[in-house]
Amino acid sequence: MSTPAHDKPAKRPRVLVVDDEPQIVRALKVLLREAGFDALAAETGSQALDLAALQPPDAAIVDLMLPDLDGVEIMRRLREWSEMPILVLSAVGEEDQKVRALEAGADDYITKPFGARELVARLQAALRRTAPAEQEPRIAVEGLDIDLAAHVVRRGEETIHLTPIEYELLRSLVRNRGRLMTHRALIQEVWGPQYVHDIQPLRTHIARLRAKIEPEGAAGPRYVVTEPGVGYRFAG
Repeated sequence: MSTPAHDKPAKRPRVLVVDDEPQIVRALKVLLREAGFDALAAETGSQALDLAALQPPDAAIVDLMLPDLDGVEIMRRLREWSEMPILVLSAVGEEDQKVRALEAGADDYITKPFGARELVARLQAALRRTAPAEQEPRIAVEGLDIDLAAHVVRRGEETIHLTPIEYELLRSLVRNRGRLMTHRALIQEVWGPQYVHDIQPLRTHIARLRAKIEPEGAAGPRYVVTEPGVGYRFAG
């Protein structure tokens, strides 16, 4: 009699962690392990790039301020061969630094000190974004149903009518759900590169989109969340 085959345990996603503070590295290794990840830890940029080449990670958490290489330079080098999600973790909270990191290829930016649950949630959201999926996804988030293939948006049984610009903004945000998109990135996708400095029309259309899709009476946006001075994310 043959022995029944046993299912192999699911592969734990591998996350590269780069930070020059040993206590942060230790805390992230514990946090990631408890959340179901394997951590590759490095305290310098050079060490991180070597580790990534030897054991390609599924995602990376990169500090901006490192003793040898700038965190943005690390992201640029990783982006030469990988589309893995990259989260920036830094004590530097200035808007210009956030935009610089995001435009270099970061998927999200988290400022120290950070909440453990928030970091794990953002990492999981970034990994979902890169998972194999249909070209035009359909998602449902707390009563909002978005079918990009059919160009249909519903709240419950009600069909929400969006203008072409509102739809393209929602489409861009949903296709990058969980990812923080800069003003420049959204404007370029919807209007084109010649308009990347015209932020006010973007804000106007986002306000109109929210008026149509956000739950009535909510204390703040549920779906289209603002990162002040930087951009927006779809929190689905």
